Amino acid sequence: MAFLKEIEDACVKIGSSIEYVNFEHSLREYEEVILIGNGGSNAIASHISQDFVKFLGKKSFSFSDPSMLTCFINDFGMENAYVKFLESFVTNKENTLVILISSSGNSKNLVNCVEYCENNFIPYGILTAFDKDNKMRTVASNPKFNYHVDTHSYGVAECVHQIFLHKSIPS
Repeated sequence: MAFLKEIEDACVKIGSSIEYVNFEHSLREYEEVILIGNGGSNAIASHISQDFVKFLGKKSFSFSDPSMLTCFINDFGMENAYVKFLESFVTNKENTLVILISSSGNSKNLVNCVEYCENNFIPYGILTAFDKDNKMRTVASNPKFNYHVDTHSYGVAECVHQIFLHKSIPS
């Protein structure tokens, strides 16, 4: 029961969050959305990307193709694979929003994406959990939104991140 209560409490906070307002504004502003995450966050990115296409008419995709993922990891290393993906697929900085999802906020490959977006003036937002001062949050100086879930549970973090992103989908 504590698991469900923690999710419920975290979800109540979404509605009053300025970061959610910033996310909604950003989602309306950009026509193309790229979502990136590891493991469960990658599954969330893939699912939400499909919903953004289907329900919001966005051009949206995630880096979840297994053959491309393993190719980029093999050729560029895990720490650089996602940056190489962004280099290849962000073709219009003025029209593309990158969403980076990480429960820990400390994955080097996603921290590198934050730095890449910062250095190349690519609009991005981040969803993290665990420690509030995680690496993604501390490296980020100009995100469109920077939402943190106050939990150390992967299950709670992933559920709340998905609900945060789904909240923008019309019922």
